[in-house]
Amino acid sequence: MTFEEYLTSLQGKTVAVIGIGVSNQPLIQLLLSRGIAVTACDRKSREALGIVGDQLEAAGCRLQLGQNYLQGLNQDVIFRTPGMRPDLPELRDAVERGSVLTSEMEVFFAVCPCMKIGVTGSDGKTTTTTIIAELLKRAGRTVHLGGNIGHPLLAETGDMRPDDIAVLELSSFQLMTMTHSPHIAVLTNLAPNHLDVHKDFAEYISAKENIFTHQAAEDIAVFNADNIYTAEEAERAVGRTRLFSRKQELEDGVFLRGDAVIARRDSLEREIMKTTDIKLPGVHNIENYMAAIAAVDGLVPDAIIREFAREFGGVEHRIELIRTRRGVRWYNDSIASSPSRTIAGLNSFDRKVILIAGGKDKGISYEALGPVVNEHVKLLILCGATAGVIRRSTEQASNYNGLEIVDVADYHQAVALADSRAEDGDVVILSPASTSFDRFANFMERGRVFKEIVNALPDG
Repeated sequence: MTFEEYLTSLQGKTVAVIGIGVSNQPLIQLLLSRGIAVTACDRKSREALGIVGDQLEAAGCRLQLGQNYLQGLNQDVIFRTPGMRPDLPELRDAVERGSVLTSEMEVFFAVCPCMKIGVTGSDGKTTTTTIIAELLKRAGRTVHLGGNIGHPLLAETGDMRPDDIAVLELSSFQLMTMTHSPHIAVLTNLAPNHLDVHKDFAEYISAKENIFTHQAAEDIAVFNADNIYTAEEAERAVGRTRLFSRKQELEDGVFLRGDAVIARRDSLEREIMKTTDIKLPGVHNIENYMAAIAAVDGLVPDAIIREFAREFGGVEHRIELIRTRRGVRWYNDSIASSPSRTIAGLNSFDRKVILIAGGKDKGISYEALGPVVNEHVKLLILCGATAGVIRRSTEQASNYNGLEIVDVADYHQAVALADSRAEDGDVVILSPASTSFDRFANFMERGRVFKEIVNALPDG
């Protein structure tokens, strides 16, 4: 089915779109422009929507707002927002009454006319997705970047050509109900995550599996051979499998030999680059590059990969250098919303750092974080709902040796304290190990606020 055919199929039907955030507004506007009856549903009040609500109503959209925004859904098609479980009672009841439950990403996969490369995993997916997209652009391809990164692509599908490439970061929430898989699927790693939304780790893994379980035999799935869960997933691949490993040489895949990144296929191997070519710090970024190389092998010349790696300074909010002041480097790692991501960030530096952490609990264990904090942190500054659990994991670790831990009320206090204690050569990093939803709309807002506070520090 083409995009136009799908839009035509909605003529004369009623549509509900759940969530009036930035990601769904293009979809709502597109449907309204085609004369489709749209009800936009959101927990926000009419007052909180402000000018967005005015614009939607002026375009003919019906609004269903407030605490009961999911009540009585009976539209022919309901677009679920990512992060909302498909088995909520209100959604289940609507489906039983005959509604079709879908999502922006599900429809995009059904109507996208070009090759799709999808990336998922517990950690590293944003950086890996960005690397893949930028490499393909440098190789002369027209790339559409979206999914859990960038912006929604469904409303732009009509402008896509068959020889374009869509590169998508896919969350477990987006993948939960997917019935299509990308032509090239990348699974960076797996660890317990988002257990505040998923019933358990098994459901989380099951959602992630959808990135490759609907592939065809000629499609490609890329797996991390060093991660116990993704190594097992590789055995279930239905298409061609490519592995990457930092710890072992592979018969077919991308691996590390000393400081050389090697690609091997059909008993032939070549050196892609040296790890010293990678500007981004940390061994986890070596893994991100190996995953990306496995995905674009045959699509991007090796020389372009080397040149890009030497220049690419990273993704905003991912170990992002904000400024150097009085010899102190300040980093924004707001995207680190899990302990494993913060652990990777701490392991990226060759010295002990001042760490600012804490946020909303995702229902996962923080036990592994404590020993790493004790090993890599010289001052731990905590704020947010998870401050207590991070403190306990640190103080109860076997290697705890009196690390100073200070609780503060907000980032203004955290930055002021870090600034007063940091010395020439120190690193200060925000790496929350938690989601942002206790105080911020998302990790981007959290990172921007932190950067504004740091940049407001006087020079000198």
